[in-house]
Amino acid sequence: MAVSREPIYKRCRSLGISPMVMGVTKEYTKRNPDANKRKKVSEYGLQLKEKQKLKFIYGMLEKQFRHLFEIAQKMEGQAGENLITLLETRLDNVVFRMGLAGTRREARQLVVHGHYDVNGRRVDIPSYRVKVGDVISLRENSKKSEKFKQIAEITAGRLTPEWLDVNKDAQSAKVVRMPVKEDLDYELEEHLIVELYSK
Repeated sequence: MAVSREPIYKRCRSLGISPMVMGVTKEYTKRNPDANKRKKVSEYGLQLKEKQKLKFIYGMLEKQFRHLFEIAQKMEGQAGENLITLLETRLDNVVFRMGLAGTRREARQLVVHGHYDVNGRRVDIPSYRVKVGDVISLRENSKKSEKFKQIAEITAGRLTPEWLDVNKDAQSAKVVRMPVKEDLDYELEEHLIVELYSK
């Protein structure tokens, strides 16, 4: 399995996203923010940047991202909105959104280590797609772990999306509805990604 080891702050600055989106709360300097900006970016450059932004946020590589886009195209509705739904309903992202992991990278690792149940069954696949009505919870053995007590303190003030019904005390959440673009905490022009892959 390939692992993304890109430096978070540097990549966030180049893609124009806040480190808060990645789950990192540490302040970073905006020293000379326009240093690497070109005056004019081509249409292809804009499309590529939007794709790279999504890939970086969700920690995916090109082959996996392309496969997900092909699935989104075959679904009913608009491909761009379907892609957002598919990315948001990945188990590692849901765990991050619930506040049971500090970052998506950490969520991915914790899922692989088998700390979470979906509908009472242990799932250790980060790309597992949750559906409406699914209940995601922290396993009983993991609840006693000091690591998850620390995570709970770190993520205490984090807002949870409307599409998840989160129970902080039970450390579980139920998927109430499918996520849509309005639920995102970052700016995205998904039509540019569709245009890029349509060439």
